[in-house]
Amino acid sequence: MNRLRGVVVLLVAGCAASGAPAAEDPAPAGGVAQVQSGREGAGLVPPGHGTLRQDEFTVSLRSGALLIKVTPLAEAVIRLAAPDTYNRLHALAESRRTEAASAAMTDGPELILVSFFSYEPDVAFQPEDLQLVQQGRLLRARAVLPVTPGWGKQRLQQQETQSALYVFEPGIDYELPLVVRYGVAESDGWSRIIPVLEEEHAKVRARASAG
Repeated sequence: MNRLRGVVVLLVAGCAASGAPAAEDPAPAGGVAQVQSGREGAGLVPPGHGTLRQDEFTVSLRSGALLIKVTPLAEAVIRLAAPDTYNRLHALAESRRTEAASAAMTDGPELILVSFFSYEPDVAFQPEDLQLVQQGRLLRARAVLPVTPGWGKQRLQQQETQSALYVFEPGIDYELPLVVRYGVAESDGWSRIIPVLEEEHAKVRARASAG
């Protein structure tokens, strides 16, 4: 786990140095992560056949000088990602899943990677202001687990990114519209992502069947 956190810190630092708030990070060495059989579901496609980049299933929201990126880590979503992206996101989720369940006091929590990026120096952000809305239901994180070491300061310098895992109760349906809200700003960008996931899901099934 410490090694994984170190890699994430280095990746974020590199992003800040380049001045680009990209969602994609270089993948770790090795093949596609192996999924425990207990996590396999009837509706899940096998990993290793997807082609999506992380930004293609990430909702971006602008609030003043802040750019907020929200990426679900549900297996049904990330298995549609390119193998290196799946491997990285799966490893991150699995490394914190037990901690997340304990912190949120719930089994099978939903994990969502949230990143805050600043276009200006010395900008504050409020982690608790990030909320989700689905079918009129307001969803608040049960716990927030820092990924980058400066998260607790809740302030960003220009071109800096801080990230954390938001832990929600199970039951978020990623086949339905989902609104991301931060303060008074909100985005329904997930509605445009749903058809992208549906199309890729069909393609992955076809690739897997072809061997």
